[in-house]
Amino acid sequence: MPRKEQGWITFQTSDEERKILEKYCQETQRTKTEILRELVRSLNTLSSPPSAQLPTKERQKKDADTPHIENSTQKKPLKVSSRNIIKGVVKEVIRAEVNSQVTIKVINEIELTSVITTASVDDLELYEGTEAYALIKSSDIAIAKD
Repeated sequence: MPRKEQGWITFQTSDEERKILEKYCQETQRTKTEILRELVRSLNTLSSPPSAQLPTKERQKKDADTPHIENSTQKKPLKVSSRNIIKGVVKEVIRAEVNSQVTIKVINEIELTSVITTASVDDLELYEGTEAYALIKSSDIAIAKD
């Protein structure tokens, strides 16, 4: 149940739109809520609505089509074999010359720690407060980021 300060958004979609969302959720192994939150947050980075940037004739044609939002900066979804993927926030990064220790705080105050290369920490731009995913396969915990 959401906290009182959180709000609910409910809207209707066509069967086709629902299937597109469900397929995307399966491919990215993320929930509908995560996908929709990310989409809403991405709207903050746009200087103006996408259709407002088009010339009038193109905008009218686009508006007549089924509405959709395009995010040209969106990366290709991460595909992994691990099925235990937990989203969290980086709590601590202890850097060393070759390997670094990354701790992610996940649901219910649980923390997961993984030792990964310092180069991976830099490539993933992991630092305190960033969102990341713990991918658990067998006894290893790997770290990923959107």
